[in-house]
Amino acid sequence: MKTKIIILSAAVLGVLAPAASAQQSTVNGAAGGAVTGAIVGGPVGAAVGGIVGAAAGTAIDPPPERVVSYVETAPAPSSDVVVKEEIVVGKPLPEAVVVTPVPDSPKYAYAVVGEQRVIVDPQTRTVVKVIH
Repeated sequence: MKTKIIILSAAVLGVLAPAASAQQSTVNGAAGGAVTGAIVGGPVGAAVGGIVGAAAGTAIDPPPERVVSYVETAPAPSSDVVVKEEIVVGKPLPEAVVVTPVPDSPKYAYAVVGEQRVIVDPQTRTVVKVIH
C-alpha cells in the first residue's frame, strides 16, 4: 500500500511538472522533498516533505534573464547605503536599503548596496539574486 501511494505521488508530480515549468524550482523542491520524506517517513513523510520542498523551492526561484539584465544596467538609486550585515540570497535586506521596482516585472525589485546589486522580492525584501 505504501509503495502505491509513493508511486501515485510521483506520477502526480510528473504530470504537474510540465504545466508548472515557469515555477521549476517549486516543482523540483516539491519532488525532492517528497522523495526524501518518503524515504524517511513513508507516505506521511512524502506529503510533508513535498510541502516543505515546495516552500523551499519557491523561496529561491531565480529571476528571469531580462530582469537580471535590467538590474545590471539600471541606474543606481541616489542614496548610498552601507550595511554591516552580509547580503545573502534568502535573507531580507535591512530596512535602510532603498528598493526600486523593476519595470514590467512587479514580482521583482532591486537595490544597490555599496557596489553590489541585488534582486529582491519587493513584498518581503528577501534577496533572490546577488549580481557579482
